[in-house]
Amino acid sequence: MAVQVVLEVAAKRSFASALEWPGWSRGGRSPDEALERLAAYADRYAVVATRAHVRFPASTGVADLEVVQRVRGGRGTEFGVPGATASVESEPLAPRELKRLVALLEAVWTTFDRAAGAAEGVHLRLGPRGGGRQVPKIVGHVHEAEAAYLHQLGWKVPNPRPPMADLRRSFVEALRLRAAGTPLPEPNKVHSPWEPRYAIRRSAWHALDHAWEIEDRSSPGG
Repeated sequence: MAVQVVLEVAAKRSFASALEWPGWSRGGRSPDEALERLAAYADRYAVVATRAHVRFPASTGVADLEVVQRVRGGRGTEFGVPGATASVESEPLAPRELKRLVALLEAVWTTFDRAAGAAEGVHLRLGPRGGGRQVPKIVGHVHEAEAAYLHQLGWKVPNPRPPMADLRRSFVEALRLRAAGTPLPEPNKVHSPWEPRYAIRRSAWHALDHAWEIEDRSSPGG
């Protein structure tokens, strides 16, 4: 079965994201390069699927990727963020599908936590793969982003920012309530809340991208 992909295209950069596999998103200088890079990361993403106990496709080459929508990218795309939503991401999210997507998201979070834990005290190599940020600052950056993503779902985030585990629990609860059409207990005034499908995809991409960055910059030959 083909892997459904949304292709986000800007002038100088593109992103390919597997819609049913949150976190499996890769960028490139062109649409073709983004698709090639997405396929190249299939084996790495399969580890996440295994951790979530979700069966991953056996064949994941470029020929197995089906572009179901092309969307126009913008400044975020050029900067390196998959920031455009696909039309399918506004469709209702049934409880069974939500459970599957959340399992994958939580597996991504675990992958990030394990990568950060394994690299504790390790000096990450400098260079284009993540620049000069070290593990504590990467963890802080992801923590800050997860609070921002919870805000974008429409949930009021307390100040000071709660611990990462609390943010994640609130994120999953916000997803559940939004998918069910139930008002959030702590709403904020965000003008256009993210749809749950896109919120999952965005959060998973960000955490997994940094997990792979840590792995790459801490491995002997990465």
